[in-house]
Amino acid sequence: MTNPSLAHVPIVTEDLKIASDTAGIELSIRNKRPAAMDTFSSEKTIVMVHGATYPIGSLYDVELDGYSFLDYLASHGYEVYAVDVRGYGGSTRPPEMEQPAERNPPLVDTETGVRDFSTAVDYVLNRRGLKKVNIFGMSWGGTVAGAYTSRNNDKVNKLTLVAPQWLSTKPVPIDTGGPLGSYRLVAVGTTKERWLSAAPEGKRDGLIPDGWFEKWVEATLASDPKAKAAHPGHIRAANGPILDIREYWTAGIAFYEPGNITVPVLLVHAEWDIDVPLELAQSFFTSLTGAVYRRWVEIGEGTHMVLLEKNRLQAFQAIQVFLDEEYSPAL
Repeated sequence: MTNPSLAHVPIVTEDLKIASDTAGIELSIRNKRPAAMDTFSSEKTIVMVHGATYPIGSLYDVELDGYSFLDYLASHGYEVYAVDVRGYGGSTRPPEMEQPAERNPPLVDTETGVRDFSTAVDYVLNRRGLKKVNIFGMSWGGTVAGAYTSRNNDKVNKLTLVAPQWLSTKPVPIDTGGPLGSYRLVAVGTTKERWLSAAPEGKRDGLIPDGWFEKWVEATLASDPKAKAAHPGHIRAANGPILDIREYWTAGIAFYEPGNITVPVLLVHAEWDIDVPLELAQSFFTSLTGAVYRRWVEIGEGTHMVLLEKNRLQAFQAIQVFLDEEYSPAL
């Protein structure tokens, strides 16, 4: 069922390109906002970053049942900026990604992601004359967003994280083992079985409504046209985040200290997430000791990809409620 509250809200979409801190590397940013918006505020501005595999267009802007996550936020009065870090989506791919993967070491580590995200946040602050924005990240993007916030609390109004990475004593599913080249090829169309396997066997039917997976595959493959030509059915994803899993998260080393985050934090997690299991989410949540306040919303019957599943609206609404509520730093 299409969300009726999204009807009759004209949305402006801009696809922007900005310079990174590296010569020859541009960052792609998708901006969506209500067409009627003529004043801009920290409270109503969001800067978002994607995960380790799929770009912003694949995770946040696939139109399902008439609207995407970005559409939802824009229709509820937010100006949203979703950035692809280098190597993903519409952003420049490092030249090593045009070579066979085994010729070069892993590309685009988490520190690089934080740098690119920082560049995007500064661009938005300068564009709108703001001092702060809301920050959003999912999975690896949650690490990027969390690390950025831990270093730049003065530029962040509120922080929202969906299933962020955290320390793990068990293997992390996205790391399939073996030597790491500069990037990996992801067979997008064959991911449905793994996606659904996170759910109990009797609950898999209907988790992804009819037609949604096919729309997602189409949008995801379109995000990497060079791979589409050279490796049909695949996209390229940088391996820097996978190397960081080995050097940080499964080695007992936190990439950043969540206790250094002082702004309000919302953690959204889904019941059947095997990439960030419940105990990891709990451990991360309890480490947010410096936040002025923190909240955890658990979505039943959802996986790591809950933002693209039947219960996505529950997550969207929880995020909207968190961002809508008034908050004074003096509290």
